[in-house]
Amino acid sequence: MADPKGFLKHGREVASRREVAERVQDWDEVYPDGIGRALLPIINTQAARCMDCGIPFCHQGCPLGNIIPEWNDLVWRDDWDGAMDRLHATNNFPEFTGRLCPAPCETACVLGINQEPVTIKNVEVSIIDRAWGSGYVRPQPPEWLSGKTVAVVGSGPAGLAAAQQLTRAGHTVAVYERADKIGGLLRYGIPEFKMEKKHLDRRLDQMRREGTVFRAGVDVGGGDLTGPQLLARYDAVVLAMGATQARDLPVTGRELGGIHQAMEFLPQANRASLGETVEDQILATGKDVVIIGGGDTGADCLGTSIRQGARSITQLEIMPRPGEDRPSGQPWPTYPMTFKVSSAHEEGGDRVYAVSTQQFVGDADGHVAELHLVEVDASFQPVAGTERVIPAQLVLLAMGFTGPEQPGIVEQLGVELDERGNVRRDSSYASSVPGVYVAGDVGRGQSLIVWAIAEGRSAAASVDAFLTGSTTLPAPIKPHERPLTV
Repeated sequence: MADPKGFLKHGREVASRREVAERVQDWDEVYPDGIGRALLPIINTQAARCMDCGIPFCHQGCPLGNIIPEWNDLVWRDDWDGAMDRLHATNNFPEFTGRLCPAPCETACVLGINQEPVTIKNVEVSIIDRAWGSGYVRPQPPEWLSGKTVAVVGSGPAGLAAAQQLTRAGHTVAVYERADKIGGLLRYGIPEFKMEKKHLDRRLDQMRREGTVFRAGVDVGGGDLTGPQLLARYDAVVLAMGATQARDLPVTGRELGGIHQAMEFLPQANRASLGETVEDQILATGKDVVIIGGGDTGADCLGTSIRQGARSITQLEIMPRPGEDRPSGQPWPTYPMTFKVSSAHEEGGDRVYAVSTQQFVGDADGHVAELHLVEVDASFQPVAGTERVIPAQLVLLAMGFTGPEQPGIVEQLGVELDERGNVRRDSSYASSVPGVYVAGDVGRGQSLIVWAIAEGRSAAASVDAFLTGSTTLPAPIKPHERPLTV
């Protein structure tokens, strides 16, 4: 194990972010030279805080089954190559999870019962960033080819994980993506200041060198290629399109101009930040912006609006403000709902809790000008006398997603849906259509990146067994598994 007294000698430390006044002037990551490099001066000491518990509950918190105590020990011992091998044994893309995952492993850390938990996520990203910097991350092409072909529809984390696992198992894999570049929400949904796209691009380059084929700009089920045609061409198909049907807000005035879904706004901003030309871009510049939704997507809209030069930004949440400490009803090792301050929240904007939007009011040109809201009680009922009006020339809806888009490949293949509108799958990730498998949010519903990667890896094992009769690929979770709750 790491230092047996490390958790007694050292407190929790995290990397320092760049000053707000500096970082809001660009789209670079908020850490100087990237978070991995920013953490290096403190990461050995932080890894030493790991107690190598007899029952490491961090494993329970992580659906990937990351071998966390082992790579903490290796980092403390300065064995970075060994740490990367342990990390890659369970996670295809630790540079993604180390930046984007909310770290349920840390809320399950045993040290967190009465102290601040180990900075597991920071150790993870330090390992992989150092590995990339040293050239230790190399392609792992298969030793032989099976002669079997697999199509993966969707290039988000679930699709990419399934594709890499199946390619390394010897199958010929093609990943289809309707956008013009590969990456799904990793490419166009995550702002550059949270994860620079160079981290995605170098992983995709590794996958290409291993043999994975990427076909961007192909809308399977949308006219370019039908679902039945795809199934006829390949021995197996993995559906990994995500849950992209955005939740809407059907209130008076919703039809006004200037009210957009977050995933209309963020992809355009991402393209522009990378130097692409965007026609008729939705911009926050000089506007009073209202973001409806208090989650990560709302925070991404906040940071983006700040960098675009919004006049004011208000983020609305119907839930009450969470407390600073773990609620009694969400005991360790469950993932608690606590008050969180992201890098974007440090940069500005107002957060308003326990309110509900009543209507939008427009100007003479049919463009939104005001938002009428009211405070709500614990049952989300309006509180009389609390109505107020706030200016809004741009409203961004960031209220999550209700499931996969059903028109297109889902309808064409005729796969069964569950009661929530997600694609139904059995215990082996197989859909109701033979040869069609389901991974990620398209079957689970809106979830975390770490669950998507875990599902991609598990679905790949089932596809490999379907094609060859057996598999040695790991399958960390079953489709029905969910985070531990009380």
